[in-house]
Amino acid sequence: MAGPGRILLTGGAGFIGSALARALVVDGWTVTVLDLLTYAGRRSHLDGVDAALVVGDVCDEALVKRLMVGQDAVVHAAAESHVARSLVNPAPFLRTNIEGARVVLEAAAAEGVPHAVHLSTDEVFGEAPPEGRFGPDAPLRPGNLYAATKAAAEALVHAIRHTRGHPVSVVRCTNNYGPRQHGEKAVPTWIRLGLAGEPLTLHGDGLARRDWLHVDDFAAGIVALLRRGQPGEVHHFAGGNERTNTQLAAQIVDLCGGGSLAYLPERPGQDRRYALNDDATRAALAWAPKVNLHDGLAATLSWAQEDPRRVALE
Repeated sequence: MAGPGRILLTGGAGFIGSALARALVVDGWTVTVLDLLTYAGRRSHLDGVDAALVVGDVCDEALVKRLMVGQDAVVHAAAESHVARSLVNPAPFLRTNIEGARVVLEAAAAEGVPHAVHLSTDEVFGEAPPEGRFGPDAPLRPGNLYAATKAAAEALVHAIRHTRGHPVSVVRCTNNYGPRQHGEKAVPTWIRLGLAGEPLTLHGDGLARRDWLHVDDFAAGIVALLRRGQPGEVHHFAGGNERTNTQLAAQIVDLCGGGSLAYLPERPGQDRRYALNDDATRAALAWAPKVNLHDGLAATLSWAQEDPRRVALE
């Protein structure tokens, strides 16, 4: 079991990154966050977190190399992550998600960082069949530009293992939700609309299915991986809360005290279902999600009600 030491966390001022920063500090790690503080990363996300924040770009090779010195682990969480944005302007996704991954992971290999972890997504597999879940060794068939850049980053992981002899762990997760998520994503969008008394909007027929995992449960999983996993492993983290988009939006309507749903044209390239098999991860890391979906959504709603600007789009 690896004990806490020094860790570099890229993207640590974002939604998932800030939850992970909190979990790492609680676990005893000395955390350095590297974040460019673009639209989804905010200093306020790290309020009360005993972590050093370095504002910078994961594509800045000199900076990344300097920050990598003396680290016991690195978690690469920095990414452009919104599918709709990738369809309009893929260039930032190609730069951050592919070149950024290369810079960070090659720097980790050059420095000999004992455990490097790359955060990927369930979307690299493309659309799941109506039944069954993708295991860690399933073929990658990304169905949108965002997913394609994440699949390319996973290819870099394998290339770095082969050319540099440095294994990197790959983590894939289902849809995260919780506090500090940017207002463009589904759950904060529906909460914002619900609090304003407006209809909750969905794309297409609303029957696309997603599995929902609270961000604190995912962060706990990464801590467990650093503690009990081995470099080079692939781990899946799923919430076990598969819902159609209509079902989840209706649940948020109920939590908001009433409202309605409205349906918009289908999003280009929409995958109908994502699903991960995380049985091996649960057994190997003694991990399982703890946050009930209803309770997690209710807590996220309460967090937004304290200050509705938290789920605003700006």
